[in-house]
Amino acid sequence: MRHTDVKYWVMRRLTVLIAVLFVLAAPGFAVAQSVPPAARARDLGVPFDGTPGALNAITDVGGVEVGTVSLVRGEGALKVGEGPVRTGVTTVFPRGLRHSDPVYAGWFSLNGNGEMTGTTWLDESGFLEGPVAITNTHSVGVVRDSIISWQLKHGMLHQLWDLPVVAETFDGWLNDIDGFHVKPTDVFTALDGAKGGPVPEGNTGGGTGMVCYGFKGGTGTSSRVLTKEDGGYTVGVLVQCNCGRRPELTIAGVPVGKEITQGVPYPGLPPMQVPAGSETRGDTGSIIIVIATDAPLLPTQLKRLARRATMGLARTGSVSGNSSGDIFVAFSTANPHADSDPGPNLVKTISNERITPLFTATVQATEEAIVNAMVGAKTMTGVDGHSAIALPHEQLQQVLKKYGR
Repeated sequence: MRHTDVKYWVMRRLTVLIAVLFVLAAPGFAVAQSVPPAARARDLGVPFDGTPGALNAITDVGGVEVGTVSLVRGEGALKVGEGPVRTGVTTVFPRGLRHSDPVYAGWFSLNGNGEMTGTTWLDESGFLEGPVAITNTHSVGVVRDSIISWQLKHGMLHQLWDLPVVAETFDGWLNDIDGFHVKPTDVFTALDGAKGGPVPEGNTGGGTGMVCYGFKGGTGTSSRVLTKEDGGYTVGVLVQCNCGRRPELTIAGVPVGKEITQGVPYPGLPPMQVPAGSETRGDTGSIIIVIATDAPLLPTQLKRLARRATMGLARTGSVSGNSSGDIFVAFSTANPHADSDPGPNLVKTISNERITPLFTATVQATEEAIVNAMVGAKTMTGVDGHSAIALPHEQLQQVLKKYGR
């Protein structure tokens, strides 16, 4: 076993132990607590290419901090404005919540049936001036406005106005999405609670109510560390996955979705009652992918990096159908104070001739982050008794074994 593999597994065991002790010590379990799951894809023996960082998470990139708030309450029939509620917010700070120094960034839309606010200015300026937040489709506005309020409170505006980057996926199969249950206090909690270390996966944060490839989806993360010869840089990825149809699901090159066919969402509903983009109406959306790296890249190079998330997504089977909002953003934590006024400011960048290993790392980490989201998720029942089953771990292992993986 390689030294890097030993380091990863030691960190995994410590992460699980800390999580268990935290839960046991808590006076009561709160869904909003950031408790990582006990199992990840590598724990089940799923083979992936590349070398992960110590945490195998976006937080392996130095300075990156993640906050989540998960809202789960109510059962039974849908009552708009009351519930059931299955939603939340995820925040990603490039340099940590206490540092407002902008980072170079770029973004890419594979299919634009979705939203990521603030990208017009990100494209124009080349900078990301605050956190990235992810939530459900109908809560983008409140999350955006709450980030502005939070940045005003902490004196972190870079102009007299603010253009936060907030993205979304649709959780209306499980959540009372028209009830607008995400409130400013939830956003503030996700912002104030951002931290480094392990990132909770599955039914957490903005991914709480999401469905991926006909299984319970949600939040997932992974990372890759380049060799010393390739610069030794780290690439970390965080996804909020709500995409794909069951027959498309591919894990480690194996047609898992065609082998595990039970529990597909939306069975037996009349066509016009089935959500647009469902298993029976063509395709399902969406997915948001956030890519972080400590490699010194310029905005044009980061846009190229964001595009490579497409290939990691494709490895899991997605065709990015019409109703899918597949939108990706990438940023670099290198070059601090690159936007300092009045300048001129000195910046570093790697040659385009040396950028391919970063592309490879992005593809690999994106693929694993999506699988981690499904492995970490638990079966969830929401509005009107709708359910999304968890990806069954033992069956997954059996299918992989069947195909020699």
